[in-house]
Amino acid sequence: MKKSTLIHHFLETSAERFPDKIAIIHEQTRVTYGEINAKANRLSRALAGMGVSRGDRVVILLHNSLEYVASYYGVLKTGAVFVSLGTDTKPDKLAPLLREIEPAVIISSDRFEAMLSETPVSSVSMKAMIISRPKSAWDGMPFPVLQLEDLFESGDPSNPDIEVPAEDLACLIYTSGSTGTPKGAMLSHFNIVHNTNSICEYLKLTKDDRQLVVLPFFYVMGKSLLNTHFAVGGSVVLNNKFAYTGAVVKQMIDEQVTGMSGVPSTFAYLLHRSPLAASRDRLVSLRYCSQAGGHMARQIKEDLRKALPDHTDIFIMYGATEASARLSYLEPSDFGRKIDSIGKAIPGVTLRVLDESGKEVPPGETGELTASGPNIMRGYWKDPETTSRVLDENGYHTGDLAYMDEEGYFYLVGRKDNLLKVSGHRINPQEIEDVIMESGLIVEVAVIGKSDELKGNKLVAIAVPIEKECISEKVFEYCSLKLPKFKMPEDIIFVRALPKKANGKTDRSACVSIAQ
Repeated sequence: MKKSTLIHHFLETSAERFPDKIAIIHEQTRVTYGEINAKANRLSRALAGMGVSRGDRVVILLHNSLEYVASYYGVLKTGAVFVSLGTDTKPDKLAPLLREIEPAVIISSDRFEAMLSETPVSSVSMKAMIISRPKSAWDGMPFPVLQLEDLFESGDPSNPDIEVPAEDLACLIYTSGSTGTPKGAMLSHFNIVHNTNSICEYLKLTKDDRQLVVLPFFYVMGKSLLNTHFAVGGSVVLNNKFAYTGAVVKQMIDEQVTGMSGVPSTFAYLLHRSPLAASRDRLVSLRYCSQAGGHMARQIKEDLRKALPDHTDIFIMYGATEASARLSYLEPSDFGRKIDSIGKAIPGVTLRVLDESGKEVPPGETGELTASGPNIMRGYWKDPETTSRVLDENGYHTGDLAYMDEEGYFYLVGRKDNLLKVSGHRINPQEIEDVIMESGLIVEVAVIGKSDELKGNKLVAIAVPIEKECISEKVFEYCSLKLPKFKMPEDIIFVRALPKKANGKTDRSACVSIAQ
């Protein structure tokens, strides 16, 4: 049996072992490993026939779907670089990204034809554009415009076995981080395969696992859910309609899901906008839930533990796009004892807390969390200056402030670039957000700084109340018992939902706009 040294080996190995097993479940669609591998192989051969080869970039603009999965592995089989862009990308942002990426091919669907038509794609020197179920004629383009389904169904379905070194660039995953400027993290096959194997090890994944995916595949965590379950021959259940949280819980029950993963807001809305707790006795197959994507308030963790069945483990995890997904995890057995911790480094990764001079600080002292290991990116695409700021002899500088306790468990205390200056005080908004969540009145909250000539910043909380009748005085009353006066928000603005980036994380820039 082939050892998985390349990402697409995950699919090929599972297709060899379990050709007739259902790999993807998406609404009424059920597709086997053998069928997905055949589609990926045909697409790979078609791309190679167009002249796509090692190092060429292929841009994907698709929602989570069979088409995405088969395209992902098919592109990688050619030795090309898979570049997945957010489905919320706008035409004015797409054009400069395409100039930076210089794709050989774009693969998309009819849902994005209008946006693509508003983007000067004809000025990009490409070999082809491939559209799933196209509705437009695309006459007059300087390259052929092909139908994806035709390429999936015609040609040789066997593995092309194109030689690809494990160190080759496999994926560019764009992340805006905290700056708002998209940066393409360069991840090799070596990076992603190592991280995937490590995650499979600590989650104890097997062919019997069935993962519900509500996170987009273009987001690094979403992609890791796909890779890990294809690596073990498990199944992936796609749900692109998380707004209907009740239906999500029903799907977890009906499809006998064993794993559910999300960012903090995922679980906040499941707790307060779905029958999760009422359904706990019916979630008999749910083996674990895993959370990453930023800090999750203790209140949400405690409420989640009460709402889930006793047999369901909770994995608190931490990672970054630049780390191929994962850097640390907290063993479920430590959940109650170390509930505020992000745990310890995953197998193969080293985490350290450093001061500004690069010296490791003693336990209990705060510094910047840095990481090293085989999963750390090669750098940012065409951006050596930013690369040099985050990668050095000490590894990857996460930008997160943290400390390690005497037992070797790590704790996040905030972002270096999120600290707010208020009347001379340096304030960490995460601390205030956690207190507001403790009130039990709020689904989710973001504390931001509103520019003020005298104070530098005024603290404003943008919050989603659990009850429509909630009044700000109740929240202020609770905060006054827990916070000194200089950390008290001066205003609370109630909204129906916090603005989100496509990966589910809170869009703090948009929150600042709400406060203006």
